[in-house]
Amino acid sequence: MAASPAPTDSLTGYVADFIIGTRYEDIPADVLAVGKKSILDGLGLALSGSVAHSGEIVRDYLAAQGFSGGQCSAIGMSLKLPPRFAAFANGVGIHADDYDDTQLAVAKDRVYGLLTHPTAPCLPSALAISERDGRSGRDLMLAYHLGVEVECKIAEAINPRHYQEGFHATATCGTFASATAASKLYGLPKEALLRALSIAGSQSAGLRENFGTMTKPFHAGKAAESGVFATDMAKMGWTAAPNILEAGRGFFKAAGGGWDDGSIRGILGKPWTFVNPGVSIKPHPSGSLTHPGMTKMLELIKANGIRADQVERVKVGTNHNMPNALIHHRPRNELQAKFSMEFCMAILLLDGRANLPEFTDDVVLRADVQAMIEKVDFGVHPEAEAAGYDKMTTIIEIQMKDGRVIKGSADFGKGSPANPMTYEEVADKFHGCCDFAKWPKEKADRIVEMVRNLEQLADVRELTALLVR
Repeated sequence: MAASPAPTDSLTGYVADFIIGTRYEDIPADVLAVGKKSILDGLGLALSGSVAHSGEIVRDYLAAQGFSGGQCSAIGMSLKLPPRFAAFANGVGIHADDYDDTQLAVAKDRVYGLLTHPTAPCLPSALAISERDGRSGRDLMLAYHLGVEVECKIAEAINPRHYQEGFHATATCGTFASATAASKLYGLPKEALLRALSIAGSQSAGLRENFGTMTKPFHAGKAAESGVFATDMAKMGWTAAPNILEAGRGFFKAAGGGWDDGSIRGILGKPWTFVNPGVSIKPHPSGSLTHPGMTKMLELIKANGIRADQVERVKVGTNHNMPNALIHHRPRNELQAKFSMEFCMAILLLDGRANLPEFTDDVVLRADVQAMIEKVDFGVHPEAEAAGYDKMTTIIEIQMKDGRVIKGSADFGKGSPANPMTYEEVADKFHGCCDFAKWPKEKADRIVEMVRNLEQLADVRELTALLVR
């Protein structure tokens, strides 16, 4: 027998009502426009991620399991998979280079890093089901936006302890995003939707100790897969508790020790997270906490004509939560370098850029890179600590060999809502990902224009056909 529906004052019930009741026409035009940038960004990252070593392992594993006879595309590959496994492959791909979009915080105690990568666990679920069922671009966009909104508000609401003590919010909150998107496309009634969210909650997992390894992008892929699986099971009648978010032994209490009800109840879509406080698109394939410092360092290099051989020492100061995430101070491979403020400063000083080609094992292990890393000191700065944890305040002090001291600070980096990328700038990043994956330019150009006009697309399979080998 199925579980009884949650009471009308249930938080989980409120989330379910939002999912069921929201139509494409209810999403403001500016939200849809910002969302297209993240969708294009995610597709490009799935392409570049498909040629990462993690992508090769995923491809070989899924092929060995005999999953190649499905209807859904593994982006950048030739596999056709069942929806849950396509979602897994594409979620891993989008997050493989840690180059995907990130959610901003609202409250000062909501550590920026606590929050989530919205697209990686959500878009793969919406895309796989839309492709299998031949849904429209509007259907895809609606499911995607609902998933991102639910994911981000859950991440905002849970107690900061959740992230600070080791959970990875992209993995945990992202599972609800995937289930939301799948449930909307399935048109689940409320009672079944409550069960889908509950099954998703019981699969919600991912630990930050794995940052700097392949298991971090695994988190996004597993969250995407788990949401599809949860929705499939709920559709078939699998039972689950109807109040998984707010229950005494539910997600918020078990995973965070509590939550701020006012950060989610009554405010889903009011405003939409995509426009307030916003979502950042990354200009560099590294942890988002490195980006304000990287943006400022590039500005200082250009404004002062700084050469690496002129630099005596570099000091980088932030609030105490940022070193808690940027844990690799002497990185030895590309994945560790993504979570190393020292590497990010060093490579900009040496090469003047930090894109996909710079985040490789060979570059990280270059003698000049390792020597420059030794010159970078990264730690807590009292001014950055006082600025609040909703910002990523980064204070840079470059000590030059001629005695000069060059200083600068930034709260947010390029690609943030405070300094956003245009659609054309995101398209440039997309083309960079395509180049890295050796993707045909003709296909890449068509994808850019198709996503730009996604609401006009009658069948998502026209888009996915351009994303496979």
